[in-house]
Amino acid sequence: MLKSQNKWPVSVCSWSLQCKTEELIDIYTDLGSPQTHLALGDLLNSPEKAEDLAQKLSISATMIGFPQEDYTTLETIKASGGILPDDCWNANLETIRKAIELTNKLNVPFLTFHAGFIDETDPVALEKMTERIQTVADIAADNGITILLETGQESAADLKSFMQQINHAALGVNFDPANMILYDKGNPIEAIKLLAPWIKHIHIKDATKSPVKGEWGAEVPWAEGEVGAEIFIDTLSEINYSGSIAIEREAGETRIKDIKSAINKLIQ
Repeated sequence: MLKSQNKWPVSVCSWSLQCKTEELIDIYTDLGSPQTHLALGDLLNSPEKAEDLAQKLSISATMIGFPQEDYTTLETIKASGGILPDDCWNANLETIRKAIELTNKLNVPFLTFHAGFIDETDPVALEKMTERIQTVADIAADNGITILLETGQESAADLKSFMQQINHAALGVNFDPANMILYDKGNPIEAIKLLAPWIKHIHIKDATKSPVKGEWGAEVPWAEGEVGAEIFIDTLSEINYSGSIAIEREAGETRIKDIKSAINKLIQ
């Protein structure tokens, strides 16, 4: 298995590759990476394809998104993101249930997704989020799966408070340092230290902050942005991180090249 310089397994996010399921094996072979953070997507309706992939690739975690999500602006994703929109809750709960069951069937320990914005200043929304996360975490626990909430849509302090409050064994964090910058939610190095007890999976992604308050930052290739690649990797050692690190590249026209570059930087 491909390992980083500090011996963490190196995974690649399948959705970054923008390819058909049938093309994944050849692309991963070309990358030299046998491990994937696997987007379930259409595989939820074709579990046999997912099982075939699991025979050929190691899966560090699975991932789902939700069809109502609109990432056009920070405001549109705040309104539409995750499991908070009431008119989508029943359908999204069913998607999560199917994803948990398939993740269990694939013998993968983690399912990741953006739950939506955790707003400590809005008691009604916070109570709703708590109840819904409790519901899906209970389903995950019954299936031997841990749900990992992806960082970025709230500050690390708010996410820490939420994790402490809900205190569920089947709930953890997928830490994405670039998202802290893209959403303008704080310094990723400080954030990873704050969230260390809950971090089970890591995204390798970089970004620069927007000069305009309230607008998206820009994703850039690994080690070319404001995360601070070297100090970030050093901090993983500092917090005694022991999971996989998954390269994610969601922007640009040279994704494969950028992913290969990230792999080379990580394994040197």
